[in-house]
Amino acid sequence: MDNEKIRKKLEELLQDQTSIDEVLDFLKAMPYDDIGFAHLDSHRALRTGLPEVVYCQDKTIDQVIKILESLSRSNERILATRASEEMGAQVTERIAGARFDPTSRLITINRGEKISPEDSMDYALVITAGTSDIPVAEEAAQTLEFYGQRVERAFDVGVAGVHRLLDKMDLLQNACVIICIAGMEGALTSVVAGLVPCPVIGVPTSVGYGASFNGIAPLLAMLNSCAPGVAVVNIDNGFGAAQFAHLILSRG
Repeated sequence: MDNEKIRKKLEELLQDQTSIDEVLDFLKAMPYDDIGFAHLDSHRALRTGLPEVVYCQDKTIDQVIKILESLSRSNERILATRASEEMGAQVTERIAGARFDPTSRLITINRGEKISPEDSMDYALVITAGTSDIPVAEEAAQTLEFYGQRVERAFDVGVAGVHRLLDKMDLLQNACVIICIAGMEGALTSVVAGLVPCPVIGVPTSVGYGASFNGIAPLLAMLNSCAPGVAVVNIDNGFGAAQFAHLILSRG
């Protein structure tokens, strides 16, 4: 449920194109939709500008499909994260307009007008230390693109070959926000933050050998960055980084 849909329905009421009872039926999900195993925040878009996002991991396929079907009744654009390939295949088969990307593990439903941000001067830069970090990076990048933001990418530019990063200085210097994704020791985020004038969002990943402790080592390294202007999200949380970057870009 978003402002435009409610405005349209109220205009229809004023023009006698609908009835009060139909408007009441349209709004009856306030403040949430109870489907038994889930209470869906169907009016979140009115408060925050963004609809509820579905976290698929640890949910059954049937639960995810029922949630998406319910959200579809009040939102034209829906995002779901951390879907398995089996879940993605069944959702796209059973829900019209649903798409699944196996790299980012995102399910998207977009029945509204297509957003084309390519002409925007403002962009988020999503960079990774290594190729193994790309799934988290694509979760971040595709989330931002779903929200209508322009995204540039620079993958595999970690500190083991820092000249690869320095070759991207134009992209780095002109970005409005940078999402920096790294596993191992997580050093890339501090290096990037020391080179650019924009906010940097560090995303530690679980990529690395045993002493990286599934992302704990890069998480602590990013939290202890000596470079200013760094914010850090949870391990492998590309989606959370994208949400934060979207808020920065939207208020630019």
